[in-house]
Amino acid sequence: MVDLTALLADLAAESEQLDALVADLPPEGWERPTPAPGWTVAHQVAHLAWTDHVAYLAATDESAFFASVMAAPDPSRLVEDGAESFLAPPPALLARWRAGRSALAGALAAVPAGQKIPWYGTSMSPTSMVTARLMETWAHGEDVADALSVSRTPTARLRHIAHLGFRTLGHGFSAHGRDVPTAPVRVELTAPADGEVWEFGPADAADRVTGPALDFCLLVTQRRHRADLGLTATGPVADEWLDVAQAFAGPPGDKREPANGTSS
Repeated sequence: MVDLTALLADLAAESEQLDALVADLPPEGWERPTPAPGWTVAHQVAHLAWTDHVAYLAATDESAFFASVMAAPDPSRLVEDGAESFLAPPPALLARWRAGRSALAGALAAVPAGQKIPWYGTSMSPTSMVTARLMETWAHGEDVADALSVSRTPTARLRHIAHLGFRTLGHGFSAHGRDVPTAPVRVELTAPADGEVWEFGPADAADRVTGPALDFCLLVTQRRHRADLGLTATGPVADEWLDVAQAFAGPPGDKREPANGTSS
């Protein structure tokens, strides 16, 4: 079983890594466009601050959380409108994000054992919520790093994201309107730094995905096209999965185009 305290510490570390990228940015740095169309660095941080806020409501006040869902004027623009609503001058936005993520960590640590937290179309355990927040923080941090032309050193925290990416295999298919496969998939990923192999799924599965853990995490968060990554798929299910994988909830996102302009 995943230790919630250790997981919260990893989320804090991931947040602090992104915080360090933006803390000393001049105002014009916050306005830099990121790979997400229409989103600046400020939008990326505002999105994280807004999501932390609604996750806090979900963990502490279910009625307030559901009221916020019902109050959305356009459910199809929930994410975009949420980010817009939390935009503020950089010092205020940074302070809001810091305070919100701290409050969320305290709230999640206090959720009684066995209690589920409501979320959009589902419910989650505290550990699942923390893992989802870590995944989002890392993924949006990647967008910020790209905007600032910064290369981040991958850490062992990627294991949480890789595991989430593996567990959401079925969601990727269903989100794209495809039948969820029944054949198992084996995933073997080379961890950053120490070269350890992270293994998920049955060892005798005919369908397999292998490659760097960083590349797998970039794929399942839709931060890179599979053509630009060093992942190998063996078997039809594994191959199709790499086209539809997404570790986040909701409908399919706008996938990144290949760097060379072609997926072949």
